[in-house]
Amino acid sequence: MRLGGLRKEVDSFFGFSADTMVVLVFLGIELGRSATNASFDTFLVFVTATMVLTLPYVLLSEERPVFTKWLIGRSLVVISASLVGTMLEQFHTFVPESVRFLPLSLLILAGMTSCFIQFYGLMRLRLAK
Repeated sequence: MRLGGLRKEVDSFFGFSADTMVVLVFLGIELGRSATNASFDTFLVFVTATMVLTLPYVLLSEERPVFTKWLIGRSLVVISASLVGTMLEQFHTFVPESVRFLPLSLLILAGMTSCFIQFYGLMRLRLAK
């Protein structure tokens, strides 16, 4: 099974794009973790989360679901991940320092993987009908 077939199977199983959803989870955790001290970094994470939240809808090439229903599902994931990030920051005395920065490291890996999958989908040759 090629990568395109695997992605189609995963998307049909979950009903959404699983690769960008993983990126949204880690972005939400980082947004919640950095929300306690409002800075320019928090603003940039918020803008990035908003872009990853909405822009994949444009990349859907098959049948598109209703935008509001699609956006509500993805927003719930970001909000719940933000709550986890906020709890991670609030209980930082109980969490080792290496675990506190693990979500950002996993965000970088998930973002790179999602980018590779998205570029593969865009660069793949398609025959004209």
